[in-house]
Amino acid sequence: MRKLRITEMQRLTVDEFHSAQKLPLVVVLDNVRSLYNVGSVFRTADAFRVRKIVLCGITATPPNAEIHKTALGAEDSVEWTSVADTMQAVTDLRKQGYSIIAVEQCHGSTMINDYVYSAKQPIAIILGNEVHGVRQDVVDACDTCIEIPQYGTKHSLNVSVTAGIVIHHFYNIMHNV
Repeated sequence: MRKLRITEMQRLTVDEFHSAQKLPLVVVLDNVRSLYNVGSVFRTADAFRVRKIVLCGITATPPNAEIHKTALGAEDSVEWTSVADTMQAVTDLRKQGYSIIAVEQCHGSTMINDYVYSAKQPIAIILGNEVHGVRQDVVDACDTCIEIPQYGTKHSLNVSVTAGIVIHHFYNIMHNV
């Protein structure tokens, strides 16, 4: 086997990305502190053609050198918006027909592999702060909560790792419906 060169990967240009069909998925970041986590979410969103990222509360926005360090330009390809409060983002997305899903450990949450996607409406996933997770009032406003099963001694995953797992999962189930 030989590793591919960048020129052999046939990636989209930023203009081609903007006009390409997107996954009916919006990622909402609820007060994410680390600019590197924000940049990583942009890069993952680019990889799977996520429709949009909504940056809420204290979550930093581009242009920013630290976001760019991990996004590697994905902040230019992926559509994004900034909303002062996550609850406003939830209200706006619900009015647009999105099913709102918190990625959080909750009583009654559904394990991600057990979540049933019906393809009837687009989905907005909410990822929370590195320490406190998704705010309780935001969880209360969601249609459901999904959880990633974990089998070790730690009780959480890094928010950018969580984003990668969840975005990839939804990419797979949305393409198989």
